[in-house]
Amino acid sequence: MYKVLGTANTRAFRVMWMLEELGQPYDQVPAAPQSGRVVAFNPSGKVPVLIDEGTPITDSTAIIQYLADRHGALTHKAGTIERARQDSLTQFLLDEFDAVLWTAARHTFVLPEELRVSAIKDTLRWEFQRSQQILKQRVGNGPFLMGAVMTVPDIILTHCLGWAHAARFPLMDCWDEKYLVKMRARPAYLRAEACR
Repeated sequence: MYKVLGTANTRAFRVMWMLEELGQPYDQVPAAPQSGRVVAFNPSGKVPVLIDEGTPITDSTAIIQYLADRHGALTHKAGTIERARQDSLTQFLLDEFDAVLWTAARHTFVLPEELRVSAIKDTLRWEFQRSQQILKQRVGNGPFLMGAVMTVPDIILTHCLGWAHAARFPLMDCWDEKYLVKMRARPAYLRAEACR
């Protein structure tokens, strides 16, 4: 059985949701970032950590892509054009959505107060709006980002859009809102959310 270290209000939620989508049993250990339990497996103290057969795997994206590859679901096959497009979209979301939201969080409550620059949030909101416009041009016609099949980028984007709501980063297009509502209604999402 997989073990997930982290709470559902962190990026550990991505891993829990992926495991629910895959129908895989897991044990959630609600360990906080920087806690001794986490540092024992990840020296940076960051969550999530997935323990598989005694081996820790860190970074939410690496974990969910590993799980998708291992179970042959929610991903395109490695070495295909579709997988290259999927990986490109994943990197775009990490660079343009996740990184912007994480920087905002760092300057809100993560960094020591004397190192926070509150004015940076205006720039980050501008970047986030621009990234939404670019994303709209990159998505296909299907119900999911890659078309007819839900993939790893859908989990990342849904998590980031929810994070954006909490951080008061506006969603500029009704497509984003409709997508978020649809993805949050998935049974696997709701099961993972029940762990909050």
